[in-house]
Amino acid sequence: MRALAGACFLTLALGAVPAAAQDPAAGNAQGDVAVTIYNGGQSLVQDIRQISFPAGRTRQEFPDVSAQIRPQTVSFSAAGTAIVEQNFDYDLLSPNALMQKAVGEMVTLLRINPATGAETRERAKVLAVNGGVVLEIGSRIEILRDDGLPVRVIFDKIPPNLRAKPTLSITVESKSAGTRPATLSYLTSGLGWSADYVSLYDEKAGTIDVQGWVTLTNNSGTTFDKARTLLVAGTPSAAGMASYGGTYYRSRPAPPGELRRAGTETAPREQLGDYYLYPLAERTTIANAQTKQVSFLDVAKVPAQKIYEYTVGGFDNMSEPKSAASVIKFSSSAEGGLGDALPAGTVRFYQRDLRGDPQFIGESRIGHTPMGSELGLKTGEAFDVKIKATLVSRERRSPSTWRSSMSYLLTNARPQPVTVDLVQRGLDWYWDDTRIITESQKSERLDSDGTKWRVTVPANGEATITATFETRY
Repeated sequence: MRALAGACFLTLALGAVPAAAQDPAAGNAQGDVAVTIYNGGQSLVQDIRQISFPAGRTRQEFPDVSAQIRPQTVSFSAAGTAIVEQNFDYDLLSPNALMQKAVGEMVTLLRINPATGAETRERAKVLAVNGGVVLEIGSRIEILRDDGLPVRVIFDKIPPNLRAKPTLSITVESKSAGTRPATLSYLTSGLGWSADYVSLYDEKAGTIDVQGWVTLTNNSGTTFDKARTLLVAGTPSAAGMASYGGTYYRSRPAPPGELRRAGTETAPREQLGDYYLYPLAERTTIANAQTKQVSFLDVAKVPAQKIYEYTVGGFDNMSEPKSAASVIKFSSSAEGGLGDALPAGTVRFYQRDLRGDPQFIGESRIGHTPMGSELGLKTGEAFDVKIKATLVSRERRSPSTWRSSMSYLLTNARPQPVTVDLVQRGLDWYWDDTRIITESQKSERLDSDGTKWRVTVPANGEATITATFETRY
């Protein structure tokens, strides 16, 4: 409501607040808090508070729960008590909410004459709040406008269902009076985490230094104070075949991804079922609307190799040379690698310039990666390394056979030799089958759809690969 954001101010009349209302200035009411944060934005909160229970049936209020709590997941336990009913009040105290709840109620308007400073007060009934505030003042109807004149709206009381903080209320039956611990557990959204990796690549030494950071985000509407925090890495996945019109088609294999070979080593971390656990070493405060980073990995001098890759999708002419992808390969194994399981996240690469300053050279995302894996992460497109594929000839050999001759020109403008993995795809598409008849350099068959040549291109030079393919339909 624009009128409430300008010269109009909202005030609560002192002394009119009911005893049940929450004090906005009160501190955090949480007790001993533990937060388990899963990938995907769901979290488990366990909060142990010391509660003074009278004997019999009472309503206990728990402020400072998550504003995105899933009420149906709440679990409450305390010795000698039983739950009768629970409610979650998520309608929070705000100027707009106050005005919305005041429809049909009386308020006081306080206006100040800017010329004289004189104050005038009028009682008004709030008729509607629909894109603006409509008031009934005596016998006239008035719209509360942002006209530059100072106006305050004074409310007599806080509506009983507005809270200063997200609050869970639970009606319990207690067998005896006394103060004892009560455990409140619930699932909530709004909390999340991801892994971020900072990698310094030394091309001359052929190594990388890697720091791993857990990035926590909190948009739950609530701060979790000095919480024991446990991060759970791992997500279920499903795979299936695609069909169209009742006919099954084979999908074309994708170009090489980040995970080149999955590892088979077990990381030295606690596991929960199929998930790895990453507990934070110390309690931490996860403030609302905050991003926090905590280190969990720090390794140096890990062997790494930079190569170039390019994938040709089919037997066609390229109109112009294309840049190869620059890729850094390394391992997550215990011997000669990072030595840990890697939670999904973003790896950002840096390299020192001639002045010794680290400069950003690219980034790539990884999924959950077991220890012992081999990774190849693309940092960007090469400036000086280009590939141009040319269809030299194509002829029909029989009604069901075609023969295609390809030539690949690889050029290198760098002052040192480079290694390029050149991949030809399209060898197994729909119902055809393609085989290599001749090739100038022996290739490595990757799968039914692709083959790879590893080519060394001399400094400031070029290399050519030729191959003839026979396709049967």
